[in-house]
Order: sequence, then structure tokens, then C-alpha cells
Amino acid sequence: MSGTECIHGFENGLCDSCFPKAAPVKPVTRASSPSRSKRVPGTPRASSAKVPSLSDQRVYHVTHISNLESILREGQLVAAASIEDSILDISSPLTRELRSAAALSTGEPVDRYVPFSLVPESTSWRELRAGATEPRWSDAARTATPTDFVFLVSTVRALGDDAVLADGDAAASLTRFATDETAITRMLGNLRADELTDDAEVLIHGSFAFDDVQLVGVASDKARERVKALLDGASFKTKVAVYPPWFIQ
Repeated sequence: MSGTECIHGFENGLCDSCFPKAAPVKPVTRASSPSRSKRVPGTPRASSAKVPSLSDQRVYHVTHISNLESILREGQLVAAASIEDSILDISSPLTRELRSAAALSTGEPVDRYVPFSLVPESTSWRELRAGATEPRWSDAARTATPTDFVFLVSTVRALGDDAVLADGDAAASLTRFATDETAITRMLGNLRADELTDDAEVLIHGSFAFDDVQLVGVASDKARERVKALLDGASFKTKVAVYPPWFIQ
């Protein structure tokens, strides 16, 4: 392996296998000290905790590979409220109704935002990969296989100043939202510390330019060739990487 490119085709440290995140440093305790229980989420933590980098946080959007042609033609990902009929919708009618009825603290409905996850192994992706049996998924999602999907990878920095962080499903009644950099950084730090990033969503209003997608993750060489052909046809130079671990249950 040379430079900053890994054996899986990723660049700039995007690969968690070739460029693993540093393990958190655990405090040294005396042998006689009583064991400490895990901190309850939401309770105050020591002020000396390191503030996580917000702008470099990776974000992931999963879509069916058949949707790429439409996305590339438009040059952007668009919110559910603006999706064309030609898009293969993996959300059930119930999910679409809930996300159109739920509103952020900004007053805008959730379905007017493009969603991203904070981790590739998100709760929603685990459900999709396992067969999408939950009510929130469509029949199209249930008939798809994990290798039919692609990951569109970017960063919070690329999302811009209008990004909103939700600490859970954005349509759930108890979900909290952070809309400014200070609040987002604090919430992100809490989610990381409490290992609660699987359900969180990062939302961008309206649309997200495909130019800001840094990498497309696919399951196989066959999918890579298909995606590269679509990108070349649309004059996008976005890198495509085969990374099977994201697609294996």
C-alpha cells in the first residue's frame, strides 16, 4: 500500500480497515477502585473530554443502484418530497406519510431533507440488508438484495452550514435536532461517546450536489464497472471503490 490509497480503492483515509480510527484512551484506575457503570446517555461528562472534529465526520447515503442514472442526470440527490416517480422508492407509504407529517425545529417537514447516516453500519442499513421486513420499507426494498445498493460517501464539511443533526430517526417524536455548529458538535460528541450513532441522521435541506459525493462504495467489481460507466456518461470523476464488508451481513 502506497501513499494514502488503500487496497480497497479508498483515498484520504476513508477506509476503516486500512486506516482504522484510533481506539479511545481509557483512564487508568487503581486495582482497589470499584468498577464504574456505563454513563447514562444525557448525563454530564467531564469537561476535559476532547471535542470531536465535526467537519471531517463522514456521512453515508444508501440508494438503489438503479437510482443512480436519475441522480446523475439531475446532478444532485433530492429530498423525498421532490423525488420523481422513476426513482425506486425503498420507503413504505407509511414511512413517507410519517416523514411528511413530522417537522424539524426549523418548522420544515422531514421529507424536505436529504438524509445521511453517521456510520455505514446504521440501523436502517442493517434492516435493509436483512430483508427489510419492518413496516417502514417498501415491497421494492424487500425484493432487493444488499448488492443492489450503493453507498454515496461525503463529509459534514461538504454538507455546508445548513446541515441538521438528528439524534435518532428524524420522524420519531422524541428525536432532538441540532441546527448550529456548536449544538451539532456537542450532540455529535455525545452520540459518539454513548455509541448511539447507528440511528442518528444528518439532514440537508432540499438537495445535495453530486459533485460533493467523494466516493461511491459498491459490493463487487461488476457493480463498480456499472457505476463507472454511469459516471463517465454523466462526466463525473467520482471515485468508485469495491468494499464488500459494507454489504455482508
